[in-house]
Amino acid sequence: MSYDYDLFVIGAGSGGVRAARMSASYGAKVAIAEEYRVGGTCVIRGCVPKKLFVYASHYAEDFESAAGFGWQVGERSFDWPTLIGNKDKEIDRLNGIYIRNLEASGVEILSGHASVKDAHTVLLDGREISAKYILVAVGATPFMPEIPGIEHAITSNEAFHIETLPDDIMVVGGGYIAVEFAGIFNGLGVNTTLVYRGEEILRGFDNEVRTHLHGELVKKGLTVKTESDIAEITPSGDGYEVTFKDGSKQTTGLVMYATGRVPKTDDLGLQQAGVALGARGEVLVDARSQTNIDSIYAVGDVTERAQLTPVAIREGAAFAETVFNNNPQEVDHSLIPTAVFSQPPIGTVGMGEEQARAAGHAIDVYATDFRTLKDTLSGSDEKTLMKLIVEQDSDKILGLHIVGPDSGEMIQAFGVAVTMGATKAQFDATIAVHPTAAEELVTFKQPRSAS
Repeated sequence: MSYDYDLFVIGAGSGGVRAARMSASYGAKVAIAEEYRVGGTCVIRGCVPKKLFVYASHYAEDFESAAGFGWQVGERSFDWPTLIGNKDKEIDRLNGIYIRNLEASGVEILSGHASVKDAHTVLLDGREISAKYILVAVGATPFMPEIPGIEHAITSNEAFHIETLPDDIMVVGGGYIAVEFAGIFNGLGVNTTLVYRGEEILRGFDNEVRTHLHGELVKKGLTVKTESDIAEITPSGDGYEVTFKDGSKQTTGLVMYATGRVPKTDDLGLQQAGVALGARGEVLVDARSQTNIDSIYAVGDVTERAQLTPVAIREGAAFAETVFNNNPQEVDHSLIPTAVFSQPPIGTVGMGEEQARAAGHAIDVYATDFRTLKDTLSGSDEKTLMKLIVEQDSDKILGLHIVGPDSGEMIQAFGVAVTMGATKAQFDATIAVHPTAAEELVTFKQPRSAS
């Protein structure tokens, strides 16, 4: 049977773009449909602009630290519109690069809303297009709870386009997006409250990492309200009155929800086409990203395996290798180096202490917290945390966790070692680089605890 395309990709985010470009390089005729902008959540309204905001929010603290090193910083002020404008220019630049790279790879870019009609047919704004294979890579969208007044709240999508920075803000959620934005607003001088319904922020991370970060956020002037949830949001003056489920109230200039993201599958026609979906609307796939319909695949956040851009890219590459290069590949989701660009940031790979114990491992725990060399003069009382989880029988490092400056950069390198199955003895045999914070991870002598 003849098809219009060998591959039709729905969604031009990181995973879809990688799959499209690689498939085209293997000789496939490829089209990719996008209804917003090429680049997806990460480039347009996610990790890239957010990291730029993180950089911006650090300067106030850096100016204060400079005095301890003999620098006298003059009068200073912050202009939010300047940051927004420069961020937009960078996003426009990246968007252009993505478009040029797709075109250079021979991929046809189609603008509009695409949905699936059947195993080999896509509807693009009502027009039928046939394809031998269909790849769904539409990502996820912010989740908003159904409470009175929720229409007054914003999500991370809108946070990148606020016209005027409020005097105070309430960020709702305890995951990495909420924690990161709370740090951003706090660093930019906004009176910030982080509200989370659970016992401690960053559920799923090592418990010591969670409590350590919580304490550091509070040191920086951020208010953290755990075991607290919002019942209603009501306009009040120039801002809003927030009513909590315990009946207490608080006023704020803006409410931002970052309570997770859900797969964006509600208008794709997948169920009508017979594609199996999970309870949250995620596309159910096997280890090679194939759905229950042989010709339809899905990668990235829409599958809810791991909502991380590098994972989506790896899944997109594995798809292209499997389907168009006769080189079947599966992505290992069990060990993913991760950074949280909180303040201070977190870098982690492998198991947390509680996870390792729950899995039945007998472990040694090595941990330390300390002020970095820079902070001996900066005047900051921020503490860095370093932690290793080591399996007793094999001496293998099961988990490595850092809370402190440059931890995101460190975890990329340490992630290679942990992924390769490095042992504590191999870490010990590595000569330390002095003076650095990272040297602590290769100089641990005695475990803090063992079980």
